[in-house]
Amino acid sequence: MNLPAVVRILTLTIAASVPLPAQLTLAQAVEDALHNYPAVRVSQEQINAAAAGIRLARTAYLPRVDAVAQVNRATRNNVFGLLLPTQGVIPSMSGPVIGTNNFGTAWGSAVGGLVTWEPFDFGLRRANVATAAAARAQTAAALERTEFEVAVATADAYLTLAAAQETVRAARAGVDRGETMLRTIQALVNAELRPGADGSRAAAELAAARTQLIQAEQATEVARATVSQFVGMEPARIAISAPGLLQLPPEQNAAPLHTATHPMAREQSAVVEQEQAQLNALARSYFPRFYLQGAAYARGTGAETDGKLLGGLNGLAPSVQDYALGLTVSFPVADRPAISAREAAQSATVRAQAARSQQIATDLRAQWDIAVATVQGARRIAANTPVQVSAARAAVEQATARYKSGLGNIDAVAEAQRLLTQAEIDDALARLGVWRGLLAVATAAGDIRPFVAEVGQ
Repeated sequence: MNLPAVVRILTLTIAASVPLPAQLTLAQAVEDALHNYPAVRVSQEQINAAAAGIRLARTAYLPRVDAVAQVNRATRNNVFGLLLPTQGVIPSMSGPVIGTNNFGTAWGSAVGGLVTWEPFDFGLRRANVATAAAARAQTAAALERTEFEVAVATADAYLTLAAAQETVRAARAGVDRGETMLRTIQALVNAELRPGADGSRAAAELAAARTQLIQAEQATEVARATVSQFVGMEPARIAISAPGLLQLPPEQNAAPLHTATHPMAREQSAVVEQEQAQLNALARSYFPRFYLQGAAYARGTGAETDGKLLGGLNGLAPSVQDYALGLTVSFPVADRPAISAREAAQSATVRAQAARSQQIATDLRAQWDIAVATVQGARRIAANTPVQVSAARAAVEQATARYKSGLGNIDAVAEAQRLLTQAEIDDALARLGVWRGLLAVATAAGDIRPFVAEVGQ
């Protein structure tokens, strides 16, 4: 096998091993972003945490069971008197005062269990469960809002990449025209039909066109990196496929706006409900607490009431048993001022969140009105840019013909070519401007699925 054949085989093998760019549609980009973007996963885990909070609140309905076992060796001196509560330093002591004070020690042991159950609570536990459920509903609404924002940001990045690529296409056409004009002028200069300054001017215009192309290519790579951020693919492997964006969308009336269905509005409504649930729980907190309690325990000691010690291992095993049943009532009488203050603060929070709901509805209406006006203006611009391109192309042809015939100068040709390049860029961006306006309308309406479907057609 000769060397050229080997080189061709190696070239084909290397080319086959390089992954081809993925033809990414807008729908695919949005779907990938919803699966891969970390913010969505954060919101999903917050929902899981809120669901666990509901289960935690429901455990308050269960009885509480405490068990204890203890072995100790200690002195048995005891005195009359009391210790105020709220201290945990001095161990408790039971038994009679024996009238002696010595450091002899005896074994002691204890084992027991206590069951506590709250038969009724004036709705406090139910209110706490409702608060936890409202928190879960709020996190679910936050997930929906996050998914919506990620989808909108992905669609916007996708349109930005499409606009950048169209700018590159128009800028490259400008470079091609500049190269053609430079060759033509250089031939005229070489034939001494035009001054050398015209060749220098043409070269300068070509360099400016190439700079514009480089800037457009830079913007394209930045836009591709932004899309990559959302879809989780390497930028070099992203190639968008959206032929529908190169055409003007059909005119249609904007769907009516219902602010209450917008993800942001739904999330805020969930926030209001959560704050109201917390207020209801506070209102149920200033009531007596009733506890049914049952205890069984046994104790052992190696000391007798007359001060003698039994010695040996006496006291290591519990030998005296007791049990008790009772009803305990607890009522924090002095908590009323603090609870009232918390209720007042929570009521203000509820009112503030309700006002925020109204503000969101107002802002969404304004965004929708602005977006509709933007679409209308973008359509008018898109209808005018083809006229601009046609006139600019005719101007280039006329200026070039006049220059070749010696009736015009290089300035007219250069200016006409710049105008044509800008007109072609404006024309491409005008069509995409209509699509971007439609995306803004869909964003304000709270549902971009129809927009994504229309782009994919």
